[in-house]
Amino acid sequence: MAEAADELSAPLGRDVARGKRRFRPPFTGMQALAAGLGLVLATFAGYAMFNDDPLGGEPRARVAIMPAQVNGKAAGKTETASTEKSAGAPHHGEPAASSARPAAPADQRTVTIIDGSSGARHDVTISGDTPEKDPATPGGIMPGIDPRLLEKGRYGMIPTTAGGLKPVTAYAGAVDQAKVAKMPIVSVVVGGLGVGAAKTMDAILKLPAAVTLAFTPYGSDPTKLVERARAQRHEILLQVPMEPYDYPDNDPGPQTLLTTLAAEQNLDRLYWHLSRFQGYAGIANFMGARFVATDTAMLPIVREAAKRGLGYFDDGSARSLAPSLAAAQAMPFAKADLTIDSVPTSGEIDRALAKLEELAKERGFAVGVASALPISIERIGAWARTLDSHGVLLAPLTSAMTKSKSS
Repeated sequence: MAEAADELSAPLGRDVARGKRRFRPPFTGMQALAAGLGLVLATFAGYAMFNDDPLGGEPRARVAIMPAQVNGKAAGKTETASTEKSAGAPHHGEPAASSARPAAPADQRTVTIIDGSSGARHDVTISGDTPEKDPATPGGIMPGIDPRLLEKGRYGMIPTTAGGLKPVTAYAGAVDQAKVAKMPIVSVVVGGLGVGAAKTMDAILKLPAAVTLAFTPYGSDPTKLVERARAQRHEILLQVPMEPYDYPDNDPGPQTLLTTLAAEQNLDRLYWHLSRFQGYAGIANFMGARFVATDTAMLPIVREAAKRGLGYFDDGSARSLAPSLAAAQAMPFAKADLTIDSVPTSGEIDRALAKLEELAKERGFAVGVASALPISIERIGAWARTLDSHGVLLAPLTSAMTKSKSS
């Protein structure tokens, strides 16, 4: 109406100035932003759905393995693998195209680290540090291991018997049996080894060969450390993680045997532990106060270990059913009489070692357990040098198992 009135009152021959209409977009700024975000999300979702990449989003390392030359040409193979987060988890590889590369030493590998955020690549050459294998034994078997005492399990090679031959006797520490029969003996087990190469090597090199070493199944390369310990003539035990009373606040580690699992599940976990390295004479509990006191959980483990020709060492838990269960299976067994370094001071450790001597003289044998603390290693080593003059023999744990059975 206002526009019509202007036209009537305007002078003849003149156009009425009309106001320009402002352009209005069909959507607001917020709607445009939302549409843009939706397009980005749709693109990402489509890529994730249709791109065949099982390792998408995971950090990667590209490893070039350089084998020896064949007919003058080097064959190279590159693998891309996701980074695993749990110990002992299987690695899944994604093979890439092979390419010819210059020959490199057989024990050398090139690792390409790819930064997941920036895409930057860094090549690092590392030397192989795998121990040499005995050419007389099949691949994957540690040197000095009798292949007859191994069988293939789900996770690797695990111990077994062969006729009358058993791991508990085949891998028992060397000792003068005539002295064992005539003298009181003391056996010392130092446990918790394998995690922490420095402390493990201290125990291997500084303790007498007659000290038995117990290794947990963890650590980046337990096989290498066990091989070194066996080369120093130490008797070896495998410590199997078992459920303590305050689990999971106090967690022994991956694949812990639990009272809440079915027997088949615990046995499967046991096989994983048994496959971690070779050459041990028996198993021992690692923690496990609740587990070793639960008959339904403990019996299948003891029965399986006995069937495989292993001995059992109990670290001294008051409620443990291991003594009676092992006896029912005619299984070589020993139990710790005391913890040597429960109070880790020189004076208390020396008093504990003296108490072990007294107990050995009273009943013919005694067993102590310790951790690989520097003070423990130092005091045990010093004490061991005095035993001959005291009329007591330091002997591997299997000797105490034998002597306790005959006493």
